[in-house]
Amino acid sequence: MKWTRIIVYAALIVLALLFLVPLGVVVVNSLRSSREIAATSLIGWPSHLIFSNYAQAWNKFCMAEHCWGIEPYMLNSLTLAIPATIISTLLGALAGYSISLWRFRGDQFVFAVVTLGIFLPEQMKLIPWVVVLRDLSLMNTIAGLVLIHTVQGMSFTTLFCRNYYVGIPQDLLKAARIDGAGFFRIFWRIILPLSPPILIVTVIFQFTGIWNEFLYGVTSRADRAQRCHHKRTDVWRAECGGADRGTADAAGVSVRRTIFPERPHCGGREMMGLSWQR
Repeated sequence: MKWTRIIVYAALIVLALLFLVPLGVVVVNSLRSSREIAATSLIGWPSHLIFSNYAQAWNKFCMAEHCWGIEPYMLNSLTLAIPATIISTLLGALAGYSISLWRFRGDQFVFAVVTLGIFLPEQMKLIPWVVVLRDLSLMNTIAGLVLIHTVQGMSFTTLFCRNYYVGIPQDLLKAARIDGAGFFRIFWRIILPLSPPILIVTVIFQFTGIWNEFLYGVTSRADRAQRCHHKRTDVWRAECGGADRGTADAAGVSVRRTIFPERPHCGGREMMGLSWQR
């Protein structure tokens, strides 16, 4: 049994290291100069550490036609991801609590309708969302994207929280009701203190999904000068050329997916996310 556990842990460590190798290469290169990388190899230890690459990436890194760094794009992404994650998680926890512990006529039907959103393709919901944002005057705004991800995220958060809350004994709720606690007081004083495990999972899942989301970031912005979408720093470097390799890798370490206020062209090609076309 002991040797079996050792083998399992050794295999997991090896797989983890292999998974982290690409990230490690980018991190190491972010501390090297482009001259050193060009003179030696893409894979190698820096002769001396250049932490100024990160300051350059934050304030002066050139992407397409602009050299204002990744700071405004990071702030855009955080302005979207943080509120959408918090609101969708809290609403999902409240909905899951209602469906699982406060049984009412038709609760299973409501649960089925809410979770149906998980199985609908994003392309199917694209046009309705554009119409909604247009009617609410939320096109070209981060608030519109927050609304989209909050509503769509509730399908996942409700499913996660509901399946967690069904394991909470009903005796806790009965005792609280006997003491005079109502719906929201029970949720705040009893359910939430029992919820950290599922809330942590839900927050990680939601934040990662919102940060990596691409489709609505592209399409929810009608004005080309204000369009919001995601790009990869290595694509800019490969297509536009002239970027300092160490600074580009520093930018790549700092942000994987961000929200940008326009749709740049470089060398006659249009770049969005990981894909580009001639």
